[in-house]
Amino acid sequence: MSNGHSSCSIIGIFLGFLTGVIWLLLALLGVITDFCVLLGLGSLGNFLNILIALIGFLAFLLFGLCLFKKVWRCCS
Repeated sequence: MSNGHSSCSIIGIFLGFLTGVIWLLLALLGVITDFCVLLGLGSLGNFLNILIALIGFLAFLLFGLCLFKKVWRCCS
């Protein structure tokens, strides 16, 4: 930690990447909107769907980039 290296393991980064993919898929398939309609939240479901899709996409990019960098450094 003193040399500026993060203490994240490759498993933790992969789980973050996988979580981002799952949230993105749930938002794109409409599961979140359907769940909000089921609860009677109607228009709030669209806002939550967009918000969760955005967060999932950012997690996908961020953890995907970290995973790629860590694997690249390990293999080269």
